[in-house]
Amino acid sequence: MSPQADAAHLIVRALEAEGVEYVFGIPGEENIHFVDALNDSSIRYILVRHEQGAAFMAEIYGRLTGKAGVASATLGPGAINLQLGVADATTNSTPVVAITAQVGLDRIYKESHQVVDLVSLFRPITKWADLAPTALALPEMIRKAFKTAQTERPGAVYLAIPEDVESAPVPADLGPLPVNVVRPQDPSAAQIARAADVLVRFSGRLGLPVATTFNGKGVFPDDHPHALGAVGFMRHDYVNFGFDEADVLISVGYELQEFDPVKINPNRDKEIIHLHRFPAEVDDHYPVSVGGVHGDISRSLDALADAVPRRFELNGTGEKIRRLMREELEQGRSEDGFPLSPRRVVADIREAMGREDIVLADTGAVKMWMARMYPTYEPDTMLVSNGLSSMGFSVPGALAAKLAFPERKVLAATGDGAFLMNSQELETAVRERVPITVLVWVDDAYGLIEWKMDLELGRYSGIRFGNPDFVAYAESFGARGYRITSAGELLPTLRKALADETVSVIAVPVDYAANLELTGKLGELTGPF
Repeated sequence: MSPQADAAHLIVRALEAEGVEYVFGIPGEENIHFVDALNDSSIRYILVRHEQGAAFMAEIYGRLTGKAGVASATLGPGAINLQLGVADATTNSTPVVAITAQVGLDRIYKESHQVVDLVSLFRPITKWADLAPTALALPEMIRKAFKTAQTERPGAVYLAIPEDVESAPVPADLGPLPVNVVRPQDPSAAQIARAADVLVRFSGRLGLPVATTFNGKGVFPDDHPHALGAVGFMRHDYVNFGFDEADVLISVGYELQEFDPVKINPNRDKEIIHLHRFPAEVDDHYPVSVGGVHGDISRSLDALADAVPRRFELNGTGEKIRRLMREELEQGRSEDGFPLSPRRVVADIREAMGREDIVLADTGAVKMWMARMYPTYEPDTMLVSNGLSSMGFSVPGALAAKLAFPERKVLAATGDGAFLMNSQELETAVRERVPITVLVWVDDAYGLIEWKMDLELGRYSGIRFGNPDFVAYAESFGARGYRITSAGELLPTLRKALADETVSVIAVPVDYAANLELTGKLGELTGPF
């Protein structure tokens, strides 16, 4: 069949017009024409081992490039498996286009094999969800999907394509719509870097200390003299004392779903200036002064700096906060116990990674230690899921990150619990020859839940499990496996694995006794400093 003859080829041409480079997915009986049509295109189809992995890959690709990542699946269970990654993308404000098959229009209206109302399932977790009723609607609906995903507040969208629509003939002159961008799309990596430069300049001109959320790490470099580090830990951390002393908070690109404002404005006594491309959510602890400032963030920062007549003098709190964090990292470098302390693991990861290399910290105790302690210097070089906080995103996400930036080293830092949720994507990385390194923090438990139970209940239950031999497990996929048996082995092993052009898994036993030591210490701190 010629490339002009059916709707499947029309879909692929529309994706090419949108600049799509990769489609992450698993085929099914109902979308085989679409998958086959990709063979005649410039788009690389990345066959994954679970649809959840496809959605996480699309999300991380979208986050790093600003262009919507595309995830594909069949109908019914395949489509449903996409949903976690799709919801994760929406809550992390990341552009994703999810496209799945659906049963034919000739039976969708009645009880029939694999019929599920997918549009209704996807609608609460996307910006837009719909079903293509005819092949003639595809150019408009695909253009709408990408425009919706990438503009205003980015997020995921969903399009269901019935089996008989996908294989339907189309007129030879029916083609993709022109991609006319009326409003700027989600920022590219270069735009993000420029915005970060403006933020640094803004801080310098006015003498203001800057803290980031976990998702914002790297937007303001942690080695800048005004950096306070990341806010978002579950206890009153050092950086919170900076907020305690503040009269005015300037929130730049802050989204409340990532971090509850009660932790930085518990008494509702701060004046808040909200700088974003869209209005803030309503919250009792986030009273935005004068309705906020909406529009281009970089221009808003420059305009605000011009309007402020004087530079503020920093007190000593910021330097004390930075000193305490430096001391913790130095402590980690010198800790040589086995199993390793989480501080030592963070310190060695930082030593092994370059300023622009990318680390993905999976949800759990790993995220808490990495987001809190890992010095980050460039935007989007330390990635977490902090909207939905999904476990299992880091391994598939690392594959997508390496595809987006093949010249950078990419490391997935994950707990053993999160690792086994999507470890099957090791095979995808090996088959597709995408070199990534996976560092598994091994404690044979859901460590963050154990931490929380110990804090609130004084005991824990239901969190212990067994693990496979991670070295043998990695090697069974064709990857390289490493087992750390002393603290001194980790850094050289990381360097070797990151330098190899292959897929590597490093299993490092971690002693989380430091968890309660840390929260006990932070619970005893009082401020202001």
